[in-house]
Amino acid sequence: MDQIADLLIRIKNAAMVGKSEVTVTSSKIKKAILDILVREGFLVNVEVFTEDEKQFLRLKLSPAKSPSHIKLISKSGRRVYSKSKEIPRPLRGLGTVIISTSQGVVTGREASKKGLGGELICEIW
Repeated sequence: MDQIADLLIRIKNAAMVGKSEVTVTSSKIKKAILDILVREGFLVNVEVFTEDEKQFLRLKLSPAKSPSHIKLISKSGRRVYSKSKEIPRPLRGLGTVIISTSQGVVTGREASKKGLGGELICEIW
């Protein structure tokens, strides 16, 4: 099962139903993606907690800016890579693309400024 796809679908479903919190299992890549979503304003905060010796993340969705579109670009069967000058700009720059680069997980704007390419993870707006 793809962990990133599960994370994004849980966020999308919670936003569509109107829930304010989501709980997911913890990993480093998920934490990096969620930190970007907090910076972009889609989430209020991310809280790490332990239950039965396993780490979980509690996400609080932003009531002001809930994600209306989340699309996974790279999947387990088909990885999509992009050069720094070919990074897509969803909604002509109003949306956000999340990219895994050699210097960590960043947004498309940050990767373009640094001249980094990498694996396109998802787009969100």
